[in-house]
Amino acid sequence: MKKGIFMVIVAVLLAISPATKAQWIVTDPANLASGIINSANEIVQTSSTVSNVIKNFKEVKKVYEQGKEYYDALKAVNDLVKDARKVQQTVLMVGDISDMYVSNFEKMMNDPNFSAEELSAIAFGYSQLLNESANLLSDLQQIINSSSLSMNDKERIDIIDKVYAEVQEYYNLVRYYTNKNISVSYLRAKKQNDTRRVLELYGTSGQKYW
Repeated sequence: MKKGIFMVIVAVLLAISPATKAQWIVTDPANLASGIINSANEIVQTSSTVSNVIKNFKEVKKVYEQGKEYYDALKAVNDLVKDARKVQQTVLMVGDISDMYVSNFEKMMNDPNFSAEELSAIAFGYSQLLNESANLLSDLQQIINSSSLSMNDKERIDIIDKVYAEVQEYYNLVRYYTNKNISVSYLRAKKQNDTRRVLELYGTSGQKYW
């Protein structure tokens, strides 16, 4: 039982591909997030016009879609013990953060209420929040590094619980950040008597952005 939880957690993170060390590196969720962050930073650094923002965002979306297959497969992993389930949920929350960024920012690029400079600033905010989440996944990987094999089950579970709670905070922050940005567009549209277009663009889904 001492190594039982450790082995199950490793299985969760490797379950969606053949269990080899090389393929773990290929599907490392922290690397997937980092790829999105790097592409998002291109928006911040080189996007002076909306057309440039759109062009650079295509790279963000391409990296995200490559990683989406990983996240979708991980969602299908069932029958896990409690602590392994928490590892799975932590990784998936980072995937959801990426999804919130990509899906909502794509809509914001089609929103005339945002300038190129504002879109660049919004992209920067998303990349920073995603970067912090990805860094937490690196902490999670401590439990599968060879140097940490001497850790006992309680120490591993403590790391899992800590990372899970902190990633959840960033997940909630990204939701809040998204809604606040949408509310800016809504308020601008309200002044122009054009709120219907904003609601059609972002949808309501029972949420209030304002």
